[in-house]
Amino acid sequence: MKIAYFDCFSGISGDMVLGALVDAGVDPNALNTELAKLKLDEFTLRFEEATKHSISGTRAVVETADSVEGSHEHSDSPEPHHHHTHYHDHDHEHNHEHHDHPHPHGPSRHLSDIFAILDNSDLDAVIIDRAKRIFDRLAAAEAKVHNTSKDQVHLHEVSGIDAIVDIVGAVVGLHLLEIDEIHASPLSLGGGFVRCAHGLMPVPAPGTMELLCGVPVRQTEIRKELVTPTGAAIITTLADGFGTMPEMTINQIGYGAGTRNLEEQPNLLRLCIGKKKVSSMIRSA
Repeated sequence: MKIAYFDCFSGISGDMVLGALVDAGVDPNALNTELAKLKLDEFTLRFEEATKHSISGTRAVVETADSVEGSHEHSDSPEPHHHHTHYHDHDHEHNHEHHDHPHPHGPSRHLSDIFAILDNSDLDAVIIDRAKRIFDRLAAAEAKVHNTSKDQVHLHEVSGIDAIVDIVGAVVGLHLLEIDEIHASPLSLGGGFVRCAHGLMPVPAPGTMELLCGVPVRQTEIRKELVTPTGAAIITTLADGFGTMPEMTINQIGYGAGTRNLEEQPNLLRLCIGKKKVSSMIRSA
C-alpha cells in the first residue's frame, strides 16, 4: 500500500502541495497534460527550484493576467525553473497563498460555477469527484462563516484560476503517484492578520478555522499565514488520518516551497512517499 505523508511543520498551502508533489517525483509534463483537460485559459504554471534555510525544494507558480510575480515575495535566490506551461482565459483572480498584502481580484465564482468547470472538463471521474469534495468543503466552511448557504456564498480567493489549478493539480498529482492513503502531521498555525476580499482578517482566516475543526493543530509564534484556505481544504478533505508518520518504508521525499521567507524556520512542506508495512499473522499448526 502506497502512502503519502505530509509533514506540515510550516503549515500548508495549495501551491506548496503542488511543489512538494513535483519535488517528490510527479512529472510536470504529465501534470500539465491533465490540467489542460480543465479547458481553462490565460494562466502560466511553472515550477522553480527554491532554497529555504539551505534546504532545496520546488516552488509552484500559477500566474494569471492580474498577478505580477515581481510584486510577490520569492525564494531566497533566483533559480532556473523546471517547467512551465501557458494557458489562456479571461476570468481570473489570485488567492492569498502565504501572503499578507492585497491582490487584484476578478469576478468571484459560486460553487456551481466551479462544478460546471469540472463537469465540462475531460478529467477522469475520480479526479473530478475528489476535486468537487474539496470545493464543497470550502464552500461549506465559507457559508458557515458568512451565515449563508453553500450555493449562495461567494468563494472569492478560493475560486480563482490559480486556486482551481492548485486544488485540481493536487488531486491529479496524488493520482499520478498512485497514492492509496494520505496522512498528515498536526498543522502548524501562524498568527497576525491577512487582507482578504472582506477586509483585514485574523490569521488563520475564519474560513480556514472552520476547515480545521476536528483536526490536530499547533500554534506557533510566527506572525504570518501558514495554513491557507486551499491548503486546509485539500488536506482535511483527502487525509485519512493526522498524527505521527505511520510505519512505512520511505522511497521518495519532496519539499514544496512557500512564496515568502520565514526568519524562524524553512517555509517548506515536506512530503514523504513510501510503502506501508503490512503486518502478517503467523498461524500456528
